[in-house]
Amino acid sequence: MTDTSFSQNRKILLAEDDSDMRRFLAKALQNAGYTVSSFDNGLSAYNRLREEPFELLLTDIVMPEMDGIELARRATELDPEIKVMFITGFAAVALNPDNNAPRQAKILSKPFHLKDLVNEVQRLLAA
Repeated sequence: MTDTSFSQNRKILLAEDDSDMRRFLAKALQNAGYTVSSFDNGLSAYNRLREEPFELLLTDIVMPEMDGIELARRATELDPEIKVMFITGFAAVALNPDNNAPRQAKILSKPFHLKDLVNEVQRLLAA
């Protein structure tokens, strides 16, 4: 099974408030064969999650309207099977046990290479 056949029809919800970063991430994941829906804040992303299922929530932590940790918490309430990956420059925030972030969430610290992101996404979805 090739990487692209593995990733076909795998839907990723991306929440990132930095428009350049959001565009780069979405493009890299689409190039790897994923279907990506991207949003610039947690609330819009959450509203989309309520409409259709996604395999993975890829979210920044610090965002307006609803932060990534709250988004992840609500996403796993809607769908306990959804995988969660945080992308952040503030890994310590995500790792704080008091914030109620989903325990099995993966954290990718900025800066990172797009290749590393795609590899981590593939690993997480294969798990």
